[in-house]
Amino acid sequence: MLIDFFYTLRSAKLPVSVKEYMMLLEALQADVVGPNSDGAHSLDDFYYLSRTTLVKDEKHYDKFDRAFAAYFKGVEMLADFTKEVPLDWLRKTLEREFTAEEKAKIEKMGWDELMETLKKRFEEQKERHEGGNKWIGTGGTSPFGHGGYNPQGIRIGGAGKNKSAVKVWDQRAYKDYDDSQELGTRNIKMALRKLRKFAREGHEDELDLDETISKTAANAGYLDIKMRPERHNNVKVLLLMDVGGTMDEHVQRVEELFSAVKTEFKHLEFYYFHNCVYDFMWKNNKRRFSEKFATWDILRKYNKDYKLIFVGDATMSPYEILQPGGSVEYNNEEAGAEWIQRLTHAFPKFAWINPEPQGVWQYRQSIAVMQQLVSNRMFPLTLKGLDEAMRLLSK
Repeated sequence: MLIDFFYTLRSAKLPVSVKEYMMLLEALQADVVGPNSDGAHSLDDFYYLSRTTLVKDEKHYDKFDRAFAAYFKGVEMLADFTKEVPLDWLRKTLEREFTAEEKAKIEKMGWDELMETLKKRFEEQKERHEGGNKWIGTGGTSPFGHGGYNPQGIRIGGAGKNKSAVKVWDQRAYKDYDDSQELGTRNIKMALRKLRKFAREGHEDELDLDETISKTAANAGYLDIKMRPERHNNVKVLLLMDVGGTMDEHVQRVEELFSAVKTEFKHLEFYYFHNCVYDFMWKNNKRRFSEKFATWDILRKYNKDYKLIFVGDATMSPYEILQPGGSVEYNNEEAGAEWIQRLTHAFPKFAWINPEPQGVWQYRQSIAVMQQLVSNRMFPLTLKGLDEAMRLLSK
């Protein structure tokens, strides 16, 4: 089993060597992670041990996590596969598909009513439910829980299914985008180069051959060496990237874009946000709650000659954009729309790059709202879209 696991990591382009693999086997034989009370080794213990022995650079953690999850999907115990996996209270056990008629019958609640009803459910509910339309549970039409359908519900635990939750009560760990991702095509870089503006600044550390020849000839053949500053791309870019949630579907392409941007622009500053920009952003997803950067400070720190580029699918509940307290993670005092407007006013040259296929934009109410906020400067993450965005930013 572990040999196949090793090849899975290699297939995910992780630099895992045979020596590191042998080290993992030795650690298992030495019981570095010992069995629990029932004699089995937990998957969590093996995860941390294998990541410690096989991954030598934090930038590869996200690739490792995705490869690990793909290989051990559904596996809860390593040493004993015969034991019954204990059910979590909110574990998804019932899958249901609803017809258009069934969905049409589900009543939409307003924001205040939704929050007040959830509060009452927590006070009243005493047991686990599934497949219903009222209690907090799984697989039903209740606005509370996960795995079912409700057009404006609150997802509690589990994975998103219909992308319609207005609040998510579930602790999630987002991953930094890998800026070393190998590009599948050079065309992304070529599109970004339309934004370049070269200038010669700084120390004179490059030989100016043409000027040297001209001055030497004018000086009767006596060598007169002329130097000049190195030529650099002088464009400044402020990159704000949505991460986590529905953006997990677009990780590879966003990493390719991120890698290309870091290569093409010397003056680059980047921050992460989730779904919509609010009063703070972050640079490291593992420390996103302990190392916050106030959006007001970002607005003050960078002047208006920075080109502002948002990268996000703009796929969320409209409440998250328009409603104070609408964030899925905390009670934001001001609506996300206020912060979007402040940013676009502070940086007149801006564009939004959306990795979601353009064909589905018309079916996402939140995308329409965001398009209006950014003055229809939203472009798909395609070569044509990037080309159009760069042309706009270069004007």
